[in-house]
Amino acid sequence: MEKTTQIYGIRAIIEAVNSKEEIDKVFLQKGLKGDLIKELESLLRRNEINIVYVPAEKLNRLTKNNHQGAVANISPVGFYSLEELVERANNKDTPALFLLLDQLSDVRNFGAIIRTAECTGVDGIIIQKKGAAPVTADTIKTSAGAAFKVPIAKVDHIKDAIFFLQASGIQVVSATEKSNDSLYDISFKVPIAIVMGAEDQGISPSILKASDYCAKLPLLGEIGSLNVSVACGVFLYEALRQRTRN
Repeated sequence: MEKTTQIYGIRAIIEAVNSKEEIDKVFLQKGLKGDLIKELESLLRRNEINIVYVPAEKLNRLTKNNHQGAVANISPVGFYSLEELVERANNKDTPALFLLLDQLSDVRNFGAIIRTAECTGVDGIIIQKKGAAPVTADTIKTSAGAAFKVPIAKVDHIKDAIFFLQASGIQVVSATEKSNDSLYDISFKVPIAIVMGAEDQGISPSILKASDYCAKLPLLGEIGSLNVSVACGVFLYEALRQRTRN
């Protein structure tokens, strides 16, 4: 069932954080003073929840309710731990298939990726707690509801997630045009995780270095790259092709 995606009011947000609601981002009015707002700010920082300081006009556009200078976006879906994702995948008869999204920020690209992931049998999607695209109403709509079907885990650092996956017997391949190896040289018949990068910067160098493989898509035109959701689809369908061949 889809949950509300917004709450407002300082006390309400404090209660939501203490109740372990999946809060993606909190908008706070610039220049607010007082003990209560300091308590909220401290609580948000302790829980590593994104804070964005905005003018009152922005908050007025976000909600018509009495926001008291604070509006929070709540994810409409629940999240899993990385350990839960791996355990669930290991209990299946087919090799694990995961997606890691390194700082992907566009919610519609995120939604499109989730939709393709559901269609290709991905066992779970792993995103970073800070800086990643949130699961919003737009994400849900673009995913055609797949966001309720594909498990998603939030982690502190993508690189640490890679190390955990590798220790669990799962190989990691990063999609990057900087590689000399082709996507079609990679075996996806083994337990594997595919890393896709941000729309503007790609995958960070430290994550490329930590990966078992790096692979690129062959591009014959003059444009140097594909949209990340399209590229992700090509990788996933190559994995599906290999796994369903006789």
